[in-house]
Amino acid sequence: MKRRGMKGIEQAEELNITAFLNLMVILVPFLLITAVFSRLTVLELNLPALDAQNDASEPIKLQLELVIRDKSFDIQDANLGLIKRIERSGSENQWKQFTDAMVAIKVRFPDEMGITLLLEPAIEYKTMIKVMDKVRIAKVVSGFDLETVVLFPNISIGDAKVLTDVVTENSNEIAKEK
Repeated sequence: MKRRGMKGIEQAEELNITAFLNLMVILVPFLLITAVFSRLTVLELNLPALDAQNDASEPIKLQLELVIRDKSFDIQDANLGLIKRIERSGSENQWKQFTDAMVAIKVRFPDEMGITLLLEPAIEYKTMIKVMDKVRIAKVVSGFDLETVVLFPNISIGDAKVLTDVVTENSNEIAKEK
């Protein structure tokens, strides 16, 4: 039997990590880029209490509600009723009327910070978010400047009662008479 001697000792092979490094070169920038685009925006909403009642000693104050219907925006007070109805036409004039009405209410009640949005079930999410943005702040032109006015930042959300066509026609006639 022959002895092999030095030929029998095997040298360790190098670990081939080029495929792993190629994966890291592609994966790390991809994860960094997508992390920038995955920001989360959170809006704080205040839900009305179930047992909220007015005390007789407190003066009645404005409880502003905005009912978002399929064909109109109804701005109303919970105690007094309808303040203004704005027909939904999808035009820019509709949003100008809406903003003007909100600013007029804010001028009359400067301390009021809350509003309740009541939505019919068929209202789109996109519409709700746009209305929330318009209710929170408004851009008003004064002189040559464009000012941002804080309107009603405390927003509560609820469900609106669905009106039938007969009730809507009667309320339109009553609103026209006033």
